[in-house]
Formats: sequence, structure tokens, C-alpha cells
Amino acid sequence: VVMETEDGRKLLFVQIAGLVARRIVCYVDAGDTLERGERFGLIRFGSRVDIYFPADSDIKVEIGETVVAGETILGVMK
Repeated sequence: VVMETEDGRKLLFVQIAGLVARRIVCYVDAGDTLERGERFGLIRFGSRVDIYFPADSDIKVEIGETVVAGETILGVMK
């Protein structure tokens, strides 16, 4: 999923399903507008999401740090 901000900056989200579940549900379609913190999908039985920020972003978390959806600030785009 690629999200573009109003000023043209982009974030890339890659939802990766685990070997057991292999079920990703996407709640959005191309061209949909989302609000900050809005859910855009679900990985049934969990797994991971890789998030790619623009290169000049200020990343706020460390490798291995536990993060909480909707609470942890991952980074700030400049």
C-alpha cells in the first residue's frame, strides 16, 4: 500500500502474512483518502508490516523496540 500526503510525500507499507495464516484483508481501494491513525488493513493471526519512510525522515524507534499500533510514533517526515 502506498500512501501519499497532501504535500506529495509518500510512505510504503508492505503487509506480510505468516506461514500459517496467509490471510491479509485490505480495507482500502486505490484513490481512497485516509485520516491519520485510520486502519487500512488487517493480517489475520498476525505477522508484520514493513514501513518505508522517505530517506530524509527522522526515525523515532530503534531496531527491536516494541511498538503499539495507533500509539507509537515511528518517525517524522521532513
